[in-house]
Amino acid sequence: MTVIVKKTTQLIAGMVFLYAIYIIIHGHLTPGGGFAGGVVLAGSFILLILAFGSDFVNLTREESGSTMYENLAILVVVLLSVSGLLMGVRVFFLNWLPKGNVGELVSAGILPLYNIFVGIEVASSILTIFLALVIFKEELSE
Repeated sequence: MTVIVKKTTQLIAGMVFLYAIYIIIHGHLTPGGGFAGGVVLAGSFILLILAFGSDFVNLTREESGSTMYENLAILVVVLLSVSGLLMGVRVFFLNWLPKGNVGELVSAGILPLYNIFVGIEVASSILTIFLALVIFKEELSE
């Protein structure tokens, strides 16, 4: 890729990353949330890999790292969902954190935590799939 594409990608990828964080954090107030924000988050990393090529990352290390984040995020979501049962209330996915005023950022109890970890899981899943396809393509070309 040319220098113009690389510099433009560096600028745009940061803005896309921040927008993904905004979508994830405000998911309980606006349309979006963990899944949509995770897709946009993965898109920012995929944009960098497309612009700088597969030499930009060590693909085998990067793929195993994204798989690790995926597994840890799923584990945290499961622990959060079971936390209501562990508190003795016998309710799965219990929203047990105190809720604030409607419309404020900190107003949904435990739901923003679900959004954050679902966003991490979706982003790492999509990034893992993309990296696996890149590795497959490189092995075919050899």
